[in-house]
Amino acid sequence: MRIVSLVPHATELLFALGLDDEVVAVTHECDYPPQASERARVTRDALPAGMSAREIDTAVRERTLAGEAIYELDRAALAAARPDLIVTQALCPVCAVSYEDVQAVARELPSHPRVIALDPSTLGETHADVGTLAAATGRRAQGAQLVRAAAARIDRVRLAVRARRRPRVLALEWLDPPYVAGHWTPQMIELAGGEDAAGRPGEPSLLADWETLAAAAPEVVIAMPCGYDAARAHAEALSCAPTLERLKAPRVVAVDASAYFSRPGPRLIDGLELLAHIIHPQRFPDPPAGAEALATDPAAVSS
Repeated sequence: MRIVSLVPHATELLFALGLDDEVVAVTHECDYPPQASERARVTRDALPAGMSAREIDTAVRERTLAGEAIYELDRAALAAARPDLIVTQALCPVCAVSYEDVQAVARELPSHPRVIALDPSTLGETHADVGTLAAATGRRAQGAQLVRAAAARIDRVRLAVRARRRPRVLALEWLDPPYVAGHWTPQMIELAGGEDAAGRPGEPSLLADWETLAAAAPEVVIAMPCGYDAARAHAEALSCAPTLERLKAPRVVAVDASAYFSRPGPRLIDGLELLAHIIHPQRFPDPPAGAEALATDPAAVSS
């Protein structure tokens, strides 16, 4: 089977299912596992490089209202990949090429590929997607094992933080302007022993204002700008330090959203363990290997 993945989390899942040799093409943002970078690329960014967070938000809004995606599909490269299966998503126009474009191109390809869209909104739905993709690729046993392993790690976190006081946690998916993380993130915060201060489980991220967020009285603020690694998230948090200080949260940390929160793939469980480490370090003293939470002191930076 020749498989093309048009979303990074699907790429991660395909590799986790042991389909390394069958993945023939991916997106320009597929950077995990490292082997994914060796595959052909069939998308490109429609936005210019070097834009600020505010500029990116404005450009995304304008293109979305105009019915334009922020990623472009390289139709010639897709055709050259001769896919039997294309894995994409339709939930978020910001996260991938247009689903309608993918369907239209697929109908024209000589290989007549099957198109599967993975669109989870909750942690449970991400596990269901494992089963969907495993069934479509003949990897049912591997998929079942992935789900069992994830469930065991979730139970480990749940047991580690049970009966502990739940600090109020604010997860920010964007900082300028502020967006409160939704979908699976509020559920992850609850599982990790926190109380989500503003997010809505299973719902899209929410545009908010700083006054409302301050009124939510968060004790821990987690900067997780969508698609950014820990260093970039930390830089964004520092640049917004005077505003973040208004939240009066005792702790502000920045994390690698791209690896552990933005993409609903296998590494969400690493993200859950990272949250447990941030919220209850005494009960969960060690973050997952390779993960880190970069502390930010808005008061010190803005003074």
